[in-house]
Amino acid sequence: MSLFKDMDWKPMALVPVLALAALPAIGSPSTWLTLTVAGLAMGMIVFIIASGLTLVFGLMDVLNFGHGVFIALGAFVATTVLATMGSYTTADSLWLNLLALFPAMLVAMAVAGALGLVFERLIIRPVYGMHLKQILITMGGMIIGEELIKVIWGPEQIPLPLPEALRGAVLMGDAAVEKYRLLAVLVGAAVFAAMVWTLNRTKVGLLIRAGVQDREMVESLGYRIRRLFVGVFVAGSALAGLGGVMWGLYQQSVIPQMGAQVNVLIFIVIIIGGLGSTLGALIGALLVGLMANYTGFLVPKVALFSNIALMVAILLWRPQGVYPVTNR
Repeated sequence: MSLFKDMDWKPMALVPVLALAALPAIGSPSTWLTLTVAGLAMGMIVFIIASGLTLVFGLMDVLNFGHGVFIALGAFVATTVLATMGSYTTADSLWLNLLALFPAMLVAMAVAGALGLVFERLIIRPVYGMHLKQILITMGGMIIGEELIKVIWGPEQIPLPLPEALRGAVLMGDAAVEKYRLLAVLVGAAVFAAMVWTLNRTKVGLLIRAGVQDREMVESLGYRIRRLFVGVFVAGSALAGLGGVMWGLYQQSVIPQMGAQVNVLIFIVIIIGGLGSTLGALIGALLVGLMANYTGFLVPKVALFSNIALMVAILLWRPQGVYPVTNR
């Protein structure tokens, strides 16, 4: 079940086709390059945010509408950690900045993962296999989570400035590409590679995929699939926490409602991707990022609903998404 075995390459061509189709409309190659890199960076951040939900739904068949609370929690935890490391974030040294940023990401992932464990036990476990109840109860869990964040950090917007060395842009000819966006592309690519490797090249990934196909058979071999699935939910929550850190730095501020604000974008991505496909979610996120940047530059009013129009166009072409999960 290798990811690239019998691969359908048509959906993968959508990203370069969209980028090249925008070039004549934009006109200036330097402006096009700036918008394209910015769109790819935004897409990678959205992918990181959506990857956790993609993992949980694709492997566990759980519709977690409370995914946003892990995003917000990760962003607020990272904000607190970075605030205690001001001497590192304000230093004009990339290595010192990364020495503050990566620990903040790890702590955010750990806290979001811990909350995910509690969330799974108290909220998700009683409603396995019941999608309508999952939607209702997880939305309630997100509302409660947002209120708890307000209790701890307050309801006001908190600034989350970029570390000193990640501010500004890198010149590529006449095009200016923001440094943070380049970092976002690298982090997103690393997350995608780690997910693909884990699911396709490790024993844990093999057991999880086998458990999805035939749970009883895997349990009869002595493996505890429930524990593996709990681990999947915790991993998905941790990825949401990482996505929250990246999104907070992208916005350079955090608010308790930030998770709910990106929920619609997340579901657009996973619907385009095929409801559970990791590669599909990546393609969907990149398309969403590019479309948002191109339309925001060319026709700002259209940008408000461009992603929904993109989703509709994709579903008219492939009603189950670009890479539908075959067991659903």
